[in-house]
Amino acid sequence: MKQKRVVFIRQNQVAVEDFELRKLASGEVLIKSVSTLISPGTETAFLMALPNTSGVFPQYPGYSNAGIVAAVGDAVSQIRIGDRVASGTSHASHVLAREENVLKIPDGLSFDEAAFFALASIALQGVRKANIELGDSVVVLGQGLVGQLALQLAKLSGGMPVIGVDLYDSRLELSPRHGADYVFNPGKVHLEEEMGKATEGKGASVVIEATGSPEAIPTALKLAGNYGRVILLGSTRGESTVNFYRDVHRKGVTVIGAHNSIRPKYESRHGWWTSRDDGTLVLKLMGKGLLQVKDLISLKVSYKEAPEAYRRIMESKETALGVILDWTET
Repeated sequence: MKQKRVVFIRQNQVAVEDFELRKLASGEVLIKSVSTLISPGTETAFLMALPNTSGVFPQYPGYSNAGIVAAVGDAVSQIRIGDRVASGTSHASHVLAREENVLKIPDGLSFDEAAFFALASIALQGVRKANIELGDSVVVLGQGLVGQLALQLAKLSGGMPVIGVDLYDSRLELSPRHGADYVFNPGKVHLEEEMGKATEGKGASVVIEATGSPEAIPTALKLAGNYGRVILLGSTRGESTVNFYRDVHRKGVTVIGAHNSIRPKYESRHGWWTSRDDGTLVLKLMGKGLLQVKDLISLKVSYKEAPEAYRRIMESKETALGVILDWTET
């Protein structure tokens, strides 16, 4: 039987194609996809061949898949046929994954919500690296999906106040529901002045840069207070110009790279949490209602409409946050 998958044929061109899935191997599980979440920043950056992407086509995007186990290979011991699972696999009707890369979805959590596990895990590893203590002021630059998730996790970690910053008011309207004490649109207010008021003139203890814009890096450094930590969570697509003496050296600011790839996947090292640890935890947090993602879903469409979904994300960033592809028709 032919399977279906999303493909980036070439720059700025998306299609859905038939493909033949290879044979199930030992230690693998076959998953029938139900919902997959488009990662708007990363996937559209690769689609548009922006700086710091491969620029090689065709590409098969996606890493946020929720579905049902249809078959298991030899040596699979913990996963059973019929289990509801999440995995970092692509936008396709059927996918194969190693058992150790598959996470069970908690009872009561929908497939749509579970599909957020990968982006939530990415946000969590950045928040962990910030070492937030109770009462630390936290600013999250960018209130897209990763920024909204990071803001919630910073709040859960004890951040106070927690401040959301974005150029789109529609995104900022969501942030207070997720724990933001203040929200600022730098296009409408003097950001450094408002930040000074919100932090009693101290500047931020932690700034999490979640926009992926090179222009936001200098802003993040300026907003950090003395001995502050700046977490580079967004994947910047270009170069930044920074006055290191003024904005880093004189304030004693610590800058921490938080790309998802720079952490252990299976075995903890140096006290770090693994990808599996964080994926399991965010699913539990969502299942208990401590991490909210339902109101981040702005659009759900059939996988057949994937080309239009990507177009809307690129052309309507202010309204298209979480976009779910529905695979139940396959």
